[in-house]
Amino acid sequence: MNPQRKSPNPKTRRNRQIVGILLLAAILLFFGLVVFRFFYITVSGQIDGVNLADRTRRKYTQETVLKAKRGTIYASNGDVIAEDSNVYTIFAVVDRKYVSIDDKPLYVQDKAKTAQVLSQYLSLSAAQIKKILSPKSKKAFQVEFGNAGKNIDLATKNQIDKQKLTGIYFRAQPARLYPNGTFASHIIGIAQLKDAKDTAKDSNAQLTGVMGIEKYFNRQLTGVNGRQQIQTDANGYELPMSKIVTKKAKDGDNMTLTIDARLQNNLETLMQNVQDKYKPVGLNAVLMNAKTGSILAASQRPTFDAATMQGLGNVWRDTLVEDAYEPGSVMKVISMAATVDSGHYNPNATYQSGAVTLDGSTVRDWNYSGWGTIPFSQVMPRSSNVGMVHLEELMGAATWKKYLERFHMGQKTGITLPGEVSGMYQFSRAIDQANTAFGQGINVTAMQMMQAFSAIANGGKMVQPQIVSKIKNPLTGKTTTYQPKVVGRPISAATAANVLDQMRQVVNNKQIGTGTAYQLPGVDLAVKTGTAQIANPKGGGYLTGDSNYIFSVVGMAPASDPQYILYITMQQPQKMTAPAETILSSIFKPLMTRVLSYGQTSSGATTKQVTMPNVTNHSTAEAKEALANAGLTPVLVGSGTEVVQQLPKANSRVLAGQRAVLLTDGAALMPSVTGWSKNDILKLAQITGIQVNFTGTGYAVAQSIPANSVITTNSRVSVTLQPR
Repeated sequence: MNPQRKSPNPKTRRNRQIVGILLLAAILLFFGLVVFRFFYITVSGQIDGVNLADRTRRKYTQETVLKAKRGTIYASNGDVIAEDSNVYTIFAVVDRKYVSIDDKPLYVQDKAKTAQVLSQYLSLSAAQIKKILSPKSKKAFQVEFGNAGKNIDLATKNQIDKQKLTGIYFRAQPARLYPNGTFASHIIGIAQLKDAKDTAKDSNAQLTGVMGIEKYFNRQLTGVNGRQQIQTDANGYELPMSKIVTKKAKDGDNMTLTIDARLQNNLETLMQNVQDKYKPVGLNAVLMNAKTGSILAASQRPTFDAATMQGLGNVWRDTLVEDAYEPGSVMKVISMAATVDSGHYNPNATYQSGAVTLDGSTVRDWNYSGWGTIPFSQVMPRSSNVGMVHLEELMGAATWKKYLERFHMGQKTGITLPGEVSGMYQFSRAIDQANTAFGQGINVTAMQMMQAFSAIANGGKMVQPQIVSKIKNPLTGKTTTYQPKVVGRPISAATAANVLDQMRQVVNNKQIGTGTAYQLPGVDLAVKTGTAQIANPKGGGYLTGDSNYIFSVVGMAPASDPQYILYITMQQPQKMTAPAETILSSIFKPLMTRVLSYGQTSSGATTKQVTMPNVTNHSTAEAKEALANAGLTPVLVGSGTEVVQQLPKANSRVLAGQRAVLLTDGAALMPSVTGWSKNDILKLAQITGIQVNFTGTGYAVAQSIPANSVITTNSRVSVTLQPR
């Protein structure tokens, strides 16, 4: 009899049901997740954060970067100063497996021949190159040649290419070409790739300005790369009828500077001659258009060759704007202007020269024994520190500080160069205030001084130094032009004329002038020399020794109506085999002669010089005859018959043919100034005390006070000027 079949245990059946349910749930969950995943991918178009459409587009799209060109920098005459170029790094493939499709070798085969040829172009011997071409590692694919194989120019690359050396290749990278070498190098600056290692990975890296104009205007000079996209198949071949998408590159703006290439090259040669012969620790020179503030030439030593970068490690600073120093006696041009303008200058009053004590400190003249009791009219030509101290005391500290602020001392000029410092001055004690008047205890930059000097040369009108003339967008043609910028009127036109006349004495008065070494035959010059002590970097006063000074000179020409200002400073010549004046004049005289020879002065006057006769206290008839004999044009101001005052002053050297203004006794009468230069009218203002307002530039064509009208020191006259 068959045993009866037993039914499953209820507990076992329940477990099986649970397992089944769980298994079904897992299956449903799995398929649910799969469906959700597909749904998510379909809706979002992403997987693991990767945009599938973008990835597909990139997979089947070939994109090429269209490189933008960095803007070109030009000199004022159109010469290229800096432009884009390419340099190349040479490398050699040594892996014997590197062959073409038809099995032609693409690696270096004849190492001896290759080494011999490359040694003619690289700064390596054939033996050194052959060693490089034979690396110890058998797995090496390619080798490079260190610094000798970098920064190869296009001409050298082409020469090597002509040799048809198998396995020799070049990698291009953007570079900046400076065709003039040493040429206002710290002002122009340099543009470099940020990181050579990054550049090796990214061939589209752009140049960045790291100094000078290149740095200050980096945003304007740097272009924006474009791109071009084409559709390809899986093998990278362009699809027929595919759309090419192009976004053009935007080249950087081009810039034109105020620098004149001829004058700059001349200055560089003159500066280098002094550097080589006398070995100064520092040497600066700036030539500026007095009317517009345009920097025509500027340089410094130490410097570097921007084409090769040789010398760059000596000094990175643009010392014309980044170094503040005590200017010394050239500062007397500013302090004398303040004294005259504030009404505290009496040229005939006298003082005891030699030494003066303030706050327990003694200020001495450079001639320790002094010159006895002398008039204040000799402060400038003799460069008397003591006289300047007395004049500062006559002004008072508050007045002197007001003029320091008017001349923007302790303030940046705002010139478009990076790293400009503001300088500073000490003014807490009486001795500090006096020291600033003769250029000690005050720190300035060369550009600050140029700005201040412009007020003297420009009839009281102070203009900002400028290095950029215009910026032009090569795509739109939009041009930004930098116009002359008047930044203040610290003194009157009459004061400026007075100071210029005193500066004439510095260079022309052979008995007392400290600047006779700067005389130029036939040129009307205004000059001031300076010798500044250098603070001891270790503290405790100033350095001692014959060469431990900053020697300087500022000149303005023609002094009758200055068009140019030239300022030179030289710090601590290590081989001082000649007087400082002789050294500086070897730069000053040829450069000033050259710029004047361009014939760009507004007056167009002859450069022949004559001596102004002394006609004061002479009859008007005698005065007119004497001036005619001297080749000068007399202008009588007054109804009298005797000359009581004259400009220019007696015995000064002046340009032949210029006007000499003679004030007579009796009522002062307004002359007709039609055809007069601005400088001639300023002489009239100085000798009569009238106030003159100018409109326009050039020569007088109209005046508000009619000729022969009576004028007084309170009279105001407006004069309209127009170019001839």
